[in-house]
Amino acid sequence: MPQHFDVAPVDATFGAVVTNLKLANLDEPAFRELYATWLEHALLIFPGQFLTREQQIAFARRFGALEFEMAAISNVKSDGTLRREADNDDVVKILKGNMGWHADSTYMPLQAKGAVFSAKVVPSARGETGWADMRAAYDALDAAVRDRVERLSAYHSLHYSQAKAGFQHKDKKSEYSGYGLHDGPVPLRPLVKTHPETGRKSLLIGRHAHNIPGMEPEESERLLDGLVEFACQAPRTYHHSWKPGEAVIWDNRCLLHRAMPWDMTEPRIMWHSRIAGDPASEAAIN
Repeated sequence: MPQHFDVAPVDATFGAVVTNLKLANLDEPAFRELYATWLEHALLIFPGQFLTREQQIAFARRFGALEFEMAAISNVKSDGTLRREADNDDVVKILKGNMGWHADSTYMPLQAKGAVFSAKVVPSARGETGWADMRAAYDALDAAVRDRVERLSAYHSLHYSQAKAGFQHKDKKSEYSGYGLHDGPVPLRPLVKTHPETGRKSLLIGRHAHNIPGMEPEESERLLDGLVEFACQAPRTYHHSWKPGEAVIWDNRCLLHRAMPWDMTEPRIMWHSRIAGDPASEAAIN
């Protein structure tokens, strides 16, 4: 039983709400217990934290080096005006692309370890974030499919996933930083990943995965789309309705996630700190 905080699992195969603690001032014994709780549940939700920028970055750093410290995931421009869905600029294209199931940075040389995410401004309805448990999905595969996917890999590309969703990026001078839209090697990753800390196997799939070596593109796409459809079903999914001040941390090594649509005439401001993967376990195999 936890000694430093309270843990209440959500109604899914993963995830828990953690209360009676302040992330900004966890001592080391409490953090060690929290880290173990994170490995068990993969997604932890912390109500009422209201982290400052410095506090969120410091908390994320306790889980490892950061891929990047903090980025706004938002339809609010720097001048305070809103990006509308009809604008369809490169930032809106990324926001809408992120509504497909994915894991972070699989399109980079190192897949991310995890992420800390917090809510500053939320719309009056919708705009949830969903997660899906790829450990439970792997466990639920029938033996023949499991044996097949154990031997397969796929390439991962943000160019691919954005184009497939109809969100091609052509403007080199757009306000989007272009993160992930690189021209470097396309990472190749196995479809089955073994977690480096728990030893549990999970599916490594999602919208960035494509072009399984040895398969025709159409066959590869059918298999990968079918795996996502199978994997991202109850009880392996949880969608969180946000309140301002809430924070979460998720394990990107075994969960997929997605944003849900909202009325972009309303502001939504979320802050994302991405925890870098360990090269020993998160590097692409090519």
